[in-house]
Amino acid sequence: MIDATLIAWFVLTALSVAYVAWDAWARNPELTVMKWGWVLVTLYAGPVAAALYVLSCQEPSPGGHEGFVQPLWKQALGSTIHCLAGDATGIILAAAVTTALGLPMWLDTVVEYALGFGFGLLVFQALFMKDMLGGSYATALRRSFMPEWLSMNAVMAGMIPVMVTLMSRDMRAMEATSLRFWG
Repeated sequence: MIDATLIAWFVLTALSVAYVAWDAWARNPELTVMKWGWVLVTLYAGPVAAALYVLSCQEPSPGGHEGFVQPLWKQALGSTIHCLAGDATGIILAAAVTTALGLPMWLDTVVEYALGFGFGLLVFQALFMKDMLGGSYATALRRSFMPEWLSMNAVMAGMIPVMVTLMSRDMRAMEATSLRFWG
């Protein structure tokens, strides 16, 4: 039953990613980094992320984007999406590699934290935000370190208990070839 549910979820996720990608590049004036952020987070969170995109970021009419995204909750969600896209991408890449290598869960968690933090900080924060943070990579790295550290710790505080609980109950969830691993 769970595998059938996961297949349905993955189909809905694929449709959601296709829609968000199309809308972000065809109709949304957001910065390119945010377009990528929304696509990646939709890949990870499926229809939930697509619904959040529509509610908070999808341009309601041509030229109306800036006013539409003014409410603080929409700005906070946009910042969360930006941080989560970088962190989650690093975490998922690390999870695939550590699982393929058969590393124990504690080491898997350490590597996921390090790669998630590194990818989030070095790519999604410092590299993609350098023009907004003074123009230099070093300045962007220094100014985004603390927000990225706080973001990564929040992500891991939610992820670790869920991961340990779910993966300890079903060993098939520990295999990268399993739908449950990706679910």
